[in-house]
Amino acid sequence: MDDMQAVASSENSSALSGESMTPAERSATAWLATIFALRMFGLFMVLPVMAVHAMGMPGGQDLTLVGLALGIYGLTQACFQVPMGWASDLIGRKPVIVLGLLIFAAGCVWAACASTVQQLLMARALQGAGAISSVVSALLADLTREHVRSKAMAAIGGSIGLVFALSLVGAPALYSWVGLSGIFWITAVLCSLAIWVVLTRIPSSAKQLPSAFVKKTRVQKNEQITVQTTTQTTAAVSLLDVLFNADLLRLNLGIFTLHLTQMALFVVIPDILIKTGHLPVSEHWKVYLPVVVLSFMLMLPFLIWAEKKAKVKQLKLASVFLLVMVQGALAFFANQFSYVVVLLTLYFVSFNVLEALLPSWVSRVAPAQAKGLALGVYNTTQAIGLFLGGALGGWLLKNHGSAVLFELIALLCGLWFLVILKLKPLPSRKQYKT
Repeated sequence: MDDMQAVASSENSSALSGESMTPAERSATAWLATIFALRMFGLFMVLPVMAVHAMGMPGGQDLTLVGLALGIYGLTQACFQVPMGWASDLIGRKPVIVLGLLIFAAGCVWAACASTVQQLLMARALQGAGAISSVVSALLADLTREHVRSKAMAAIGGSIGLVFALSLVGAPALYSWVGLSGIFWITAVLCSLAIWVVLTRIPSSAKQLPSAFVKKTRVQKNEQITVQTTTQTTAAVSLLDVLFNADLLRLNLGIFTLHLTQMALFVVIPDILIKTGHLPVSEHWKVYLPVVVLSFMLMLPFLIWAEKKAKVKQLKLASVFLLVMVQGALAFFANQFSYVVVLLTLYFVSFNVLEALLPSWVSRVAPAQAKGLALGVYNTTQAIGLFLGGALGGWLLKNHGSAVLFELIALLCGLWFLVILKLKPLPSRKQYKT
């Protein structure tokens, strides 16, 4: 019997050493991507329409306040990402994810009932308190092996990019049918669906399994499944170790800058499309649909090439440089509709590439025993970027105009480019084989 178990264990190790994801890993990745998608769909859905809608609400004459309402959820996310990630390291991922989704759903209901910009701002703050991005990413890291984790994280990033694209296209039409409050109600329903997915479709991490299952192999439907664990404790890596890791600092700066540009852009772009393209909000999908489709077609070959050739750093540098060029060009051509459409396409190529690359990179650089903590810090800096993008975008638009806004974003992206020149390249996936 012992010999048979040894052979089974050896065959399992051999099977798991390949580059392909196992059925269990594919299933976990797909369901976790679904949770991300359901939650992010609601967050992204309001971006193309909320600024214009808020301007017509009581209190909406103050563009700074409008920008704050758009980005405030990033501030509360920043306050809760690290505690949520850390808590999930200690008590398990799934309970923390469910709690975060319940808080987010409550914020959606409040936002749906808001009648002033101030009420909308507070509701958006409550939405942000349901900060589960780091916990979902950490659970994905628990349920996938090192050398396929990049692929799994890229699938998550791709799902976020796809949802972002769908929300841009669908939001204007949906807004014309149900209004902003209707979008928030739909988001609350989607959040409830995400809770069902967590409770019924997501495997537990090693921390949540009985000890008898840890470090053992079981057979399900002729499939060998290894449950990952570690002999180290989270306490072995301190918060300071994660905060001051040089590569993690560079990656955190990247996600901060990327989402600052995203939120600042959507403070001003809807108004630009109205003024330069003479398009009401309900028809903005006519711009977003071709822009998004073309940007995905341009993005995918570069992602595939970078992964195969271990040129991820080069692709990242090129994408950040493209961001600099796009923002600089918008400062000069934001009053010309055709130029805006072309530059938006290039922006989304860069944004989608970076959205797919960055979380995967963090998961491979972070200490194995503190991935939840590291991803919590990463998502905190992302949330701070969202908040500052909305607040700064509204303030600059009110006091200095869109050109200064685009110039400042270009400068920040230029600084990001210089910082990541010293980022260590990732090894190819072949080097992660066990």
